[in-house]
Amino acid sequence: MTSTDSAPTAAKAPARDPWDLPDVSGLVVGVLGGTGPQGKGLAHRLAKAGQKVIIGSRAAERAQAAAEELGYGVEGADNAETARRSDIVIVAVPWDGHGATLTALREDLAGKLVVDCVNPLGFDKQGAYALTPEEGSAAQQAAALLPDSRVTAAFHHLSAVLLEDPETEEINTDVMVLGDKRADTDLVQALAGRIPGMRGVYAGRLRNAHQVEGLVANLISVNRRYKAHAGLRVTDV
Repeated sequence: MTSTDSAPTAAKAPARDPWDLPDVSGLVVGVLGGTGPQGKGLAHRLAKAGQKVIIGSRAAERAQAAAEELGYGVEGADNAETARRSDIVIVAVPWDGHGATLTALREDLAGKLVVDCVNPLGFDKQGAYALTPEEGSAAQQAAALLPDSRVTAAFHHLSAVLLEDPETEEINTDVMVLGDKRADTDLVQALAGRIPGMRGVYAGRLRNAHQVEGLVANLISVNRRYKAHAGLRVTDV
């Protein structure tokens, strides 16, 4: 018998539990575009759940007024200060200002975990339809413009009406989270899970963000037909 025959076989490491997510309760979350419906709604829900939140706007005074309206310890600042003071930065600006906003904040966002939730959409008489950015998606545009940031994509399919509604206690939906590094997507999943009723689900690498962004056009059609605030649930996970 050779020495290799008698050598013990190395035990295979057990598979990691995909729901074993980090504690993000101590992280500061900044929301660029925090005075718009989606950004303001996300800020409201995260702050209500106990997260420290700063909302950003091109005008600090506008952000401060919105923060005072929200309460829950939310602060307001201009976009650059919001980016610098935050650990995780959610990008919730209008699509037509997406590229210019991120280009201007490249240095302020360096080293930050950036969560892009912008949906490139067009509208005509037939309703909403998905646009295709040159980079492939809004999230991929963000990654191209922010080479020193860690870019992920999430929070696309949330109803701003429900997020802002004080009578709605839970947001019963899953959040599709995309990114190229597991440590980053785990953080974003954990952040989504801070909001009652919400769950973050890993949905692939950033190159697939265009599919998630474009699906919002379908949800808008659902909402118009059924007078609803539709979300998503992923089954069997």
